[in-house]
Amino acid sequence: MDEHAAQSETIVIVDFGSQYAQLIARRVRDSGVFSILASPEVTAEDLRRMNCRGLIFTGGPASVYETGAPQVNAELLRAGVPVLGICYGMQVGCRLLGAEVHPSPSREYGRTALEITNPNRLLRGIPRQTTVWMSHADQVQRLADDFEPLAETPGCPVAAVMHSSADFYGVQFHPEVTHTPHGEQLFNNFLYDICGCSGLWRMGSFVDAATEDIRETVGEDERVICGLSGGVDSAVVAALVHRAIGDRLACIFVDNGMLRTNEPELVESTFAEHFHMDLTTVPAADMFLERLSGITEPQDKRRIIGHTFIESFKSAAERIPNVRYLAQGTLYPDVIESGRSLAGAAANIKLHHNVGGLPEKLGFELIEPLKDLFKDEVRRAGELLGLPESLVWRHPFPGPGLAVRCVGEITRDRLEMLRKADQILLEEVRAAGLYRKTAQVFAVLLPVRTVGVMGDGRTYEHVVAVRSVDSSDFMTADWSRIPYEVLAGISSRIINEVRGVNRVVYDISSKPPATIEWE
Repeated sequence: MDEHAAQSETIVIVDFGSQYAQLIARRVRDSGVFSILASPEVTAEDLRRMNCRGLIFTGGPASVYETGAPQVNAELLRAGVPVLGICYGMQVGCRLLGAEVHPSPSREYGRTALEITNPNRLLRGIPRQTTVWMSHADQVQRLADDFEPLAETPGCPVAAVMHSSADFYGVQFHPEVTHTPHGEQLFNNFLYDICGCSGLWRMGSFVDAATEDIRETVGEDERVICGLSGGVDSAVVAALVHRAIGDRLACIFVDNGMLRTNEPELVESTFAEHFHMDLTTVPAADMFLERLSGITEPQDKRRIIGHTFIESFKSAAERIPNVRYLAQGTLYPDVIESGRSLAGAAANIKLHHNVGGLPEKLGFELIEPLKDLFKDEVRRAGELLGLPESLVWRHPFPGPGLAVRCVGEITRDRLEMLRKADQILLEEVRAAGLYRKTAQVFAVLLPVRTVGVMGDGRTYEHVVAVRSVDSSDFMTADWSRIPYEVLAGISSRIINEVRGVNRVVYDISSKPPATIEWE
């Protein structure tokens, strides 16, 4: 979605390094207003170009009075749009407007009692005594003229504030987290009462605008290719492009031999048979497995799979005439982490399979219709486009497939063992009614063997780890509290039905510090 179609009203979120920055963006969008992340270097001219109706300054790990701490240009506070500062963002704005920020007498962390002393427009509709989530070691002190304190906590006399002439509002607490029960009301007050937004951000309007963008971009005699993976992102891209240009879309599905049970059949039945798309399936399992033979290092696996995928995809694409564009399922978090957005680059935790590389190697121009969306928004778009629920709500699957869940060496036998265990796990989770209640569930085959007893004999066989996490955005995640009886059924079935496995363990690690995937 290009800039003219993004929305006629945008909230720009200036990210000071907050772990909650993307969560703030999601909260704004959930309230019906388009949002976008930007770095502290964003200018007033950038705001005008983005149809900015309001600014939000995020929290951050630094102290505003330290040398080198991230700052913004004071012009942003005079750009003609309201500003909401959260935690560090409040301290940045207050300091620029003449207040002083100093270390707190005692650090506030966790749920804290808040008393609203002046509800004003920002805190309207929120109980005078409520609970908020605090996480700060500094606080605003000695307010300058035109400041009005709005709320306080036992340890923070200025827990919320406004500056009348600069149209600046600040809260020391975090309204974006669920631990602040009335955070949604605060965001709605800021977005609608203060910024005057109309709530135009809807998936239906996005689908219509993105469809029109694709039609305008692709010439009448030109074609677009799209690589299908079996996941929801590529599926929604294919459905969206197909809605825009019909049979001028050509889809390519590379079967790398590391897919889930019945994955090739699902892709072919959905896109070739149901949507009647032009679909080419490339059977490349033998080539992938040969090149991965003896490889155990995760990043090496990813690189080999990426290079082999490009080779297989390119071979199929060369047989399709008049192709100018490649459609990819890049999402907004991918764009942020790759450093291609106004928010700047984040740490490279693992290699992305969507962002960069492929278009340059194939000589195509890139179409990324989902690049402004989060995962939950992509799922809603998929529903509007008529994709089956089983595909739209399918749990995420890594680009390299089972290769990064088969820890250690990859062989046909180990992949088959893992595939069977994973299928049993998903069957049991669905039977217990937990599939839509969990964010991601999968099995991992470990490169160790353990002693066991089956019948009257000793066994020395493989270990399967079960991983299930709860998450709203996949930036953070907690392990799922699956009932013991469900775990017992999963373990029993895997050990009894998957030859070569005699032990099942459950992963109870959260992200951070662990990642969701094991490799």
